Amino acid sequence: MDTLEIRLACPHDDVSALTALLHKAYARLGAMGLHYKAVDQADDVTRQRMASGECYLALVAGRLGGTVTYKPMARTRGTTWLDRADIASLGQLAVDPALQQAGIGGRLLAYAEARARDDGAAEIALDTAEPATHLVRWYTSRGYRFIEYAQWNHANYRSVIMSKPLRA
Repeated sequence: MDTLEIRLACPHDDVSALTALLHKAYARLGAMGLHYKAVDQADDVTRQRMASGECYLALVAGRLGGTVTYKPMARTRGTTWLDRADIASLGQLAVDPALQQAGIGGRLLAYAEARARDDGAAEIALDTAEPATHLVRWYTSRGYRFIEYAQWNHANYRSVIMSKPLRA
């Protein structure tokens, strides 16, 4: 793979290109009948979700290849676990399907985990659809464990809240 750069999104970045990447990356989940926001969100929703935390872009040879949004502890909320003061979170993790299996998703995940560790979080949490068993397995292989279920208003599935300890 060409060089990979992970950087914070800037105001001049092309939000439409990021939205298109999200649509491509989440298309498989949409085909499974799972209504993740990223399956068909509009640019204004992408902007709102970027502003909910720190949106990082993965650039492969200067081209957009992936993204993750890190939410510090003060911005992580929504369930009993996520409302804890020592829990950070991540969301909207996506890699262009043409670049999947190249380690970009793992690098973005590790980047968000490092940000949470630097912020002093005890754990970093995420959520995914319970029926997306391939994602649950992948997160489990990366050290995440099941915490609780959640039912988000926008979703037609039950979410699995998973979390990973950051301190020994």
